[in-house]
Amino acid sequence: MQTIKGPAVFLAQFVGDAAPFDTLDGLAGWAAGLGFRGIQVPTNDPRLFDVALAARSQGYCDEVAGRVAAHGLAITELSTHLQGQLVAVHPAYDALFDGFAAPEVRGNPSARTEWAISQVIAAAEASRRLGLTAHVTFSGALAWPYLYPWPQRPAGLVDAAFAELAKRWRPILDAFDAAGVDLCYELHPGEDLHDGITFERFLAAVGDHPRACILYDPSHFILQQLDYLAFIDRYHARIKAFHVKDAEFCPDGRQGVYGGYSDWAERAGRFRSLGDGQIDFGAIFSKMAQYDFPGWAVLEWECALKHPQDGALEGADFIRRHIIRVAEHAFDDFAGSSIDSKQIDALLGL
Repeated sequence: MQTIKGPAVFLAQFVGDAAPFDTLDGLAGWAAGLGFRGIQVPTNDPRLFDVALAARSQGYCDEVAGRVAAHGLAITELSTHLQGQLVAVHPAYDALFDGFAAPEVRGNPSARTEWAISQVIAAAEASRRLGLTAHVTFSGALAWPYLYPWPQRPAGLVDAAFAELAKRWRPILDAFDAAGVDLCYELHPGEDLHDGITFERFLAAVGDHPRACILYDPSHFILQQLDYLAFIDRYHARIKAFHVKDAEFCPDGRQGVYGGYSDWAERAGRFRSLGDGQIDFGAIFSKMAQYDFPGWAVLEWECALKHPQDGALEGADFIRRHIIRVAEHAFDDFAGSSIDSKQIDALLGL
């Protein structure tokens, strides 16, 4: 077994226009000051990281990694969540998602898709140059507007959506395979990959591709009322990245999972800072240790109530306290006895 690395923090929710949150160096210094040991770096903001340049320049990657290391940190993974979202966009969401794209492809869905694919493929090569083994992203969605089966879905609609999703992602997965990097989808409402069944459907469509993996985030599962511990038992071999994010689900006589279009603070299911929600992270970290999770425990801060800097400060300590330093030998080794094969046969009456 191996000990989970951490604590680390996903920088996306902390990027801003004022120092220290407007540069990678500033964010790295801030994270190190809170006690983090790693940072997960978004690639949609060139002020932090230029993914296209990183894909073609080892010198640039070495320079970025050196700047991060100067703060006593490591880069845990690169993120293309926003670009991955744009690999597949249902027309109903064109206007809302267009702002995620580069200005030159906005208003042109086909060009936007090609741009998004090129960005994620660039992240495969950038990850390889940085010596990373995992990458995190979203799948995008074509079938999401038809999630609830009313009106009745036409036969074949979902199959066609997943066939097209697989067609778009297969060359990306092949690029990650060539780079030796696992591509980890965050299973998230709004994406066609949002639970175990949809991940299995996608996995079948891409021929059980070895690089199609999972970014495990239990907050999205408690909001769906999915058993987030049983999920680890079932899919641990594909879990290669981990967002440590808390949430709570408090339904009442007026609302449940769907939330009645309420804002986050008024929803029955809402994200909370670490330790303020309902998720049993003691059990999660135990299962991660049991199944020999190879990666980092990365704080993703999203909370309907608490200030982000308080959430980050508390989150670093929370993760540190939950990481299980795995034992180097069995607890009962002291009581072991040295018996040869003949003695074993005698004990069994053989």
